[in-house]
Amino acid sequence: MDDRDWHAWHDRYDEPESLLARRLAVVQDRIARFLDAAPPGDVKVLSMCAGQGRDLLGALEHHPRRADVTALLVELDPRNAATARERAAELGLSRIEVVTGDAGLTDHYLSRAPADLVLACGVFGNITPDDIQRTIAHCAALCRPGGATIWTRHRNEPDLVPQICDWFAENGFTLEFVTEPGDFGVGMHRYTDSPRRLVPGATMFTFAGHWTLKQRGCV
Repeated sequence: MDDRDWHAWHDRYDEPESLLARRLAVVQDRIARFLDAAPPGDVKVLSMCAGQGRDLLGALEHHPRRADVTALLVELDPRNAATARERAAELGLSRIEVVTGDAGLTDHYLSRAPADLVLACGVFGNITPDDIQRTIAHCAALCRPGGATIWTRHRNEPDLVPQICDWFAENGFTLEFVTEPGDFGVGMHRYTDSPRRLVPGATMFTFAGHWTLKQRGCV
């Protein structure tokens, strides 16, 4: 993984017109819509490479279903993980657990899968295409039937968003939403196939970082 300061990188979310802030707004809106439509009762969420948890925590801050959500956020950077924990505590979201660890390892999710909602935001732009395909295959086990995955990916060339949608379809997902071509891509797919078992001890992806992949010609 490249050696950038991933904690400082999140500062761009505080710039209202930045690409990250605009993308975040779309993701939060999709999370809110998912919660609006969810049946009564608990809603289980898994978030990989959760960063500071801004997508889920921001969506929950004023949502009427906030108390129904139990979530596991996995984030490698300890400062970002600490920020997410602090923010969840500030919001009184006691059912949010933040784990500091490698989000690419299935073992982190074994006790929580399958979930109603899986977040793979900030992941697909920082891993190889092979790892994207592999991660999507594992999302079919991370999601319960009827559950959904929300993901993000840049739209730079090569634009993998159409291929990502195809990979989800090949793994039993139905497209529910994808942004039009532009600065960024946000997608949401509903898992409509049979339940699958999450394989223990597997590596879904290795987080390399966008700039490292660009130098290698992998993005």
